[in-house]
Amino acid sequence: MGDSPFTSAVVVAEQVRSGVSSPMEQVEAALAAIAEREPKIQAFAAVLGDQARAEALALSRRPDLARLPLAGVPVAIKDVIPVAGLPMREGSGATSAEPRAADHPVVARLRAAGAVVVGLTTLPELAVWGTTDAPGHITRNPWNPSRTCGGSSGGAAAAVAAGMVPLAHGTDGLGSIRIPSANCGVFGIKPGRGVVPSELGATSWFGMAENGPIATTVDDAALMLSVIADRPELARIGPSEPLRIAVASGSPTFLARVDPQWRDAAVRAGTELTGSGHDVEPATLPYPVNLIPVLARWTAGTAADAKGLDPRRLQPRTRRHVALGRALGRFVRPEQVNRLEDSLRAFFENYDVVITPALAQPPLAATTWSERSWLSNIVANVRYAPLSALWNLVGWPAASVPVGTHSHSGTPLAVQIAAPPGGEARILALAAHIERVGGGWPRVAPTR
Repeated sequence: MGDSPFTSAVVVAEQVRSGVSSPMEQVEAALAAIAEREPKIQAFAAVLGDQARAEALALSRRPDLARLPLAGVPVAIKDVIPVAGLPMREGSGATSAEPRAADHPVVARLRAAGAVVVGLTTLPELAVWGTTDAPGHITRNPWNPSRTCGGSSGGAAAAVAAGMVPLAHGTDGLGSIRIPSANCGVFGIKPGRGVVPSELGATSWFGMAENGPIATTVDDAALMLSVIADRPELARIGPSEPLRIAVASGSPTFLARVDPQWRDAAVRAGTELTGSGHDVEPATLPYPVNLIPVLARWTAGTAADAKGLDPRRLQPRTRRHVALGRALGRFVRPEQVNRLEDSLRAFFENYDVVITPALAQPPLAATTWSERSWLSNIVANVRYAPLSALWNLVGWPAASVPVGTHSHSGTPLAVQIAAPPGGEARILALAAHIERVGGGWPRVAPTR
């Protein structure tokens, strides 16, 4: 397997707190890994060498360094939230190049906890798509560079999977943490609504979008989540209590077929958990038949984010998406979500969590999706990643957990774990159990 300069974020922080290592040593390790691997992967929109070194030096002088939960841990921030002193380009040539005056609350919490921002990661324009590329720039999957890393937090997942940083920030509006995490074989969790400050764009896509962590281990992700949620107890993962687990391995829509290896990964995970004392049974989730509520929020949320931007500078696919959003905005109605949430609460009267495939198909080709039509992007995205949007629509927590390798694409397999509101700790405990019982997953993709 590949290697990484970081044992884990948890260990890095312990070493820095104890004086075994220093923030500068950890930042230099990250910058060296980025210099080596970034030319092939293209995960970063900006690498903050001198700024990160200055931040590490200032951190080393903090009197509370020995008490900081993320002391000296290098992190990457998705270029979709404000970072003080830097522009926020959101993967688009239409956005402003003016530096932002202040950090987003998530960035501020990470820095206060001792993390050092070493770069901004790539994303598709305005975080809309399930692949990450722009004209002249394609972010690739570290496991198979001919395949996409996913999107929209594609650069974040690729940077972690390539061993360039131990932790990365992502955002998730329709699966944008879980989809690239599944593509790249890392762990990513979308917290439930209100757990972490969102403040994403104009409306956080009408409440669908959240900030969350991407990491190579569940412990690392839990530590980062505890910081950005300002809930220290989330870092302490307890044993997974016996759970009632539903395994929903089918497709949520007639528009997508679940690849047998992705379906079998979910079934196999359920079988293994049965042997660990959990009550597991197959089930069918009450997925919505009407896709207008999701499409309306997705497009109208993008239209709100694009307000004030020059449409001529947007990619054609995004321009079409924005135009559709202006027409569909009137279909965004709270009662649509209320009805769906009622059906899900009825489902979860019998279960504690549900496991599904994380994706329906292996990662798409790493190509110039930004130059293709709106329809071709929509069809490709829906066919390969239709299983995550449900949990954004209702605002419930969900995570992607690696569980193997697809024999044809050579890219990771993963399952999705979802739970009712307040279920973050339960998801983390079950994911950690899967990680432990399976002997762990390869933390970093092979270097080639």
